[in-house]
Amino acid sequence: MRDESTRQAAQEFLAAKLTEEAQKQEEKLNQETAVARSLQVWKSFRDAIFSQCEEWNAVTQEQTLTCKETPLGDLRIWCAATTKYMTVHYDSRKLLVTIRNAGRRENEKDLQLQIEGYSTGTERSAHLVRNNEPANIPVLILGELRLLSGIGRQRTA
Repeated sequence: MRDESTRQAAQEFLAAKLTEEAQKQEEKLNQETAVARSLQVWKSFRDAIFSQCEEWNAVTQEQTLTCKETPLGDLRIWCAATTKYMTVHYDSRKLLVTIRNAGRRENEKDLQLQIEGYSTGTERSAHLVRNNEPANIPVLILGELRLLSGIGRQRTA
């Protein structure tokens, strides 16, 4: 009876050790993927911002939002209606995208998105994460543009 308990405890120990090693390996692979795909994620995010600014301007039929890339690679979005601007900065070392929006209240912090790798089952990819959850990019960008334009983060009913 005692031998069986010892054997079972040792098996539990091995299972926990293997699980821990697998988790460490998964984290390592996720980090490597995030580094390898970070520029692709940034470019996709940048393109989504340009696209939404163009769509916004098409609807308003005027150049309400001006979106430019700075020589350093940051994005600047100006709103003609409010004379405020938003800066989007990509930090390739920290795998971080920071959005500074002048339309945000003074007590609100800058928005930070982390680039993280993940497994899709058969392959690996990377995406932007906010508060440990994958970011809904179109909704996030629209909310920031609404703040910048002065109409508030969410639509009123």
